[in-house]
Amino acid sequence: MSTVQPEEGRGGDAAREHRDASLTHWEEAASGWVARQATLRELSAPVSHWMIDAVDPQPGQRVLELAAGLGETGFLAAEMVAPVGGLITSDQADAMLDGARKRAGELGLTNVEFQVLNAEWIDLPVASVDAVLCRWGYMLMADPLTALLEARRVLRPEGHVALAVWDAIEHNPWALLPATELLERGLIQPPPEGTPGPFALSEKQRVRDLLERAGFDEVWVERLDLLQRAPSFDEFWETTLDIARSFHDAVLARPESEIRAIRASLAARFEPYTAADGSLEIPMRTLVGVGTA
Repeated sequence: MSTVQPEEGRGGDAAREHRDASLTHWEEAASGWVARQATLRELSAPVSHWMIDAVDPQPGQRVLELAAGLGETGFLAAEMVAPVGGLITSDQADAMLDGARKRAGELGLTNVEFQVLNAEWIDLPVASVDAVLCRWGYMLMADPLTALLEARRVLRPEGHVALAVWDAIEHNPWALLPATELLERGLIQPPPEGTPGPFALSEKQRVRDLLERAGFDEVWVERLDLLQRAPSFDEFWETTLDIARSFHDAVLARPESEIRAIRASLAARFEPYTAADGSLEIPMRTLVGVGTA
């Protein structure tokens, strides 16, 4: 089992406070993610498929997905390692795993087990899995290096870790424009430099360095461009409220008249990505990486 407790990682009390707040955040966010599951699956599919190709699951192998959310990436692997192999779908938030359990049932998957795990302290034996997947999780962790060291510990020799983290916010207007709107209104504050968050690992070299410091070889990191599509700004607005909990809380705490003003201003900001029929295509850019144990 793991000998590295998350409390031993970077940050002491601040790190513990972040972990507690993160758990609360994702327990509360789960219902919105379940409601928008189809949209999330569509926009993230290229990332999930890149990661699966990178680890190349084989029949009979055991795969671990960390910070799995609703489990879509790992479920692709579950089909490939069946019938003898299996998948461990894990997340710190049990509410997320409830959504993943339901999705696995819809897909008819019978070789998946679900575990509440903190990725900085993986409660599994040494060399017990063949691949580790973590899509858009490491940048949110208090100590991503400790988490990667744990992934390295539980991987069998020649096993692979595949990850995705967001590129810089400047390449992600889906996040930049709502954040700018709220910042200019004084409804949020810029995060302190160096704190965990969606764009905390947005440099290719830093991701490479973390993988190598964790003991991975044959490290490869590249950029992947995506599109978030919505049939209308109304749909984009509602989706953002459902999946971006911090935006949801900041906006819906305001008076109704101010909410309308925020919505109108944000619609104007997204006009460059709006077609004549009102549909939106919003650029997204992520970093994806792989390493060998």
